[in-house]
Amino acid sequence: MIPGTYALRQMPTWQRELSRAITDPAELLAALGLGMENLPAAQAAARLFGLRVPRGFVARMRPRDPQDPLLRQVLPLGEECLAAEGFNQDPVGDRAAMVTPGVLHKYQGRVLLTVTGACAVHCRYCFRRHFPYQDANPSANHWRETLDYIAADDSIDEVILSGGDPLVLSDPRLAALAESLAEIPHVKRLRLHTRLPIVLPERVNEALLAWLGATRLAPIVVVHANHANEIDESVRAGLARLRKGGVTLLNQSVLLRGVNDDVDALCALSKTLFDAGVLPYYLHLLDRVQGAAHFEVDEGAARRLHAGLNARLPGYLVPRLVREVPGMPGKVPLSIKE
Repeated sequence: MIPGTYALRQMPTWQRELSRAITDPAELLAALGLGMENLPAAQAAARLFGLRVPRGFVARMRPRDPQDPLLRQVLPLGEECLAAEGFNQDPVGDRAAMVTPGVLHKYQGRVLLTVTGACAVHCRYCFRRHFPYQDANPSANHWRETLDYIAADDSIDEVILSGGDPLVLSDPRLAALAESLAEIPHVKRLRLHTRLPIVLPERVNEALLAWLGATRLAPIVVVHANHANEIDESVRAGLARLRKGGVTLLNQSVLLRGVNDDVDALCALSKTLFDAGVLPYYLHLLDRVQGAAHFEVDEGAARRLHAGLNARLPGYLVPRLVREVPGMPGKVPLSIKE
């Protein structure tokens, strides 16, 4: 037997797929039949913020199309290396909102835990691409401090698990955390912000469904899809299993130039999400993080796009258009009128 083969066999399928993710820009370009003329710039950008994308997500991309909307979300580009006025490393004020390692308390009634810095996919527009995870994870040594903080404030009735991506953690670790949170009487809801059911649907396995179904907390999973092409049959199957397990499913998107900045794409996304049992929730303006300026859609164009959605879709399929502003008591909605 080859050393390590038995251990690999014991890994859940999703962890095996995650370990096979593409991390080399040259391999990604070759897998899609694209030329290598932009490879040096991609490698330079990847040195600033590494490439990671599951192979199953790559399989949904159009071969030989450098403008594919899924590829554009993950391929490092030279523009990431350029400074842009108004863009910085902490665009939403996370560091100022950290009350104890890994605990962000921005809004009344809920706290967010950055439970890991790891993700299954590195989205190039990620607002936490510069986040100091090494100083801000409530790891095993900090869970007690985290739980004590939540227990001491009876106004907190919802806990949000974020990161990174919380579903990169193992199910035993997540189940233990959920159990500890459920022991705090005033906590009622557990919300997970995750990209894994979209980019790595194998993550929706029996172990995940078991602990989500066992907790007394109302489970809410907020997935993140930006384009209808991200949702294939494997994703639909995983989402259906979550719904069957009693999980409320919402979606957050980011408005991205060259990805979803037209009414047809946004309408298709909302309809595809709803058909998969997911309610469109938020459409975010880009958080102005350093390295992502080339994705920005200005507010005027965003309002016009949102007006187009309102004109073509029933209200329940129109996500709220919002921007996050540091120091505000919630997401700031943007009106349709300029």
